[in-house]
Amino acid sequence: MMQDVLATFPAIEIKKDESLSHYTNTKTGGPADYVAFPKSISETKALLEYADAQQIPVTVIGNASNLIVKDGGIRGLTLILTKMNQIHASDHQVVAEAGAALIDATKAACHASLTGLEFAAGIPGSVGGAIFMNAGAYGGEISEVVAEVTVLTADGQLKTLSNEALDFGYRHSTVQDYHDTVVSATFKLKSGDQTKIQARMDELNFLRASKQPLEWPSCGSVFKRPTGYFTGKLIHDAGLQGTRVGGAEVSKKHAGFIINVDHATATDYMEMIHHIQTVVFEKFGVHLETEVRIIGEDA
Repeated sequence: MMQDVLATFPAIEIKKDESLSHYTNTKTGGPADYVAFPKSISETKALLEYADAQQIPVTVIGNASNLIVKDGGIRGLTLILTKMNQIHASDHQVVAEAGAALIDATKAACHASLTGLEFAAGIPGSVGGAIFMNAGAYGGEISEVVAEVTVLTADGQLKTLSNEALDFGYRHSTVQDYHDTVVSATFKLKSGDQTKIQARMDELNFLRASKQPLEWPSCGSVFKRPTGYFTGKLIHDAGLQGTRVGGAEVSKKHAGFIINVDHATATDYMEMIHHIQTVVFEKFGVHLETEVRIIGEDA
């Protein structure tokens, strides 16, 4: 049945047996049976309806920044939404499609002299991914600036969800609990001074570059922050910086990052994550819970 997907959607770019390592920020991940790159809500809706009717599993990916795809890859249909990247700023709002880079949304806000999104100036994910996990940095969270989000249900129905309906928590939204696909988000912002907005964004980007190993492939923050602790300090104090499993290394620059220094596999990442969790628990009695989303099948 999946053979029909290429013939059914000739206008949509669809790749067969495509390695997801081409798209993940870690440069790891096995093959997807089919990867589709819809350019609009209507194309995404058509693909979801098709998959629902054919009982084909669907996986949705944005910028693949805080994501590990296992080496066995993903069965069924994978949607990568990065071609849905339109952003419009007006009045006190920025409306962005799910595949737009969150960084580009912050630039659009700055250009329109709108303040509130500065904290996200260096977050490498997509708008949809940021909603999915309530992304945050430097004291700000997406939940503080979202007015509403438009989603497609698994069977292709369009719904608009209020901020309250998304039930945001630490690295959580209800999008994680249902098989909904974020297609756009509306950010409610305030008028501000463009020069000051840009200065704050520049400051945060400087801090990020000075503290994080941005020159290496990585999945960003691997673990959630445990109550009462700093993840990076726990890993540092456990003596794990510089530790390698295969081509994956605990960054010497920031212990909260695992970087791909030598053709790492997703399995290397998984084994490193488990090793860090084991050592930190043995030394400090703290269980580190993953923030990074891990999907796919084992090789």
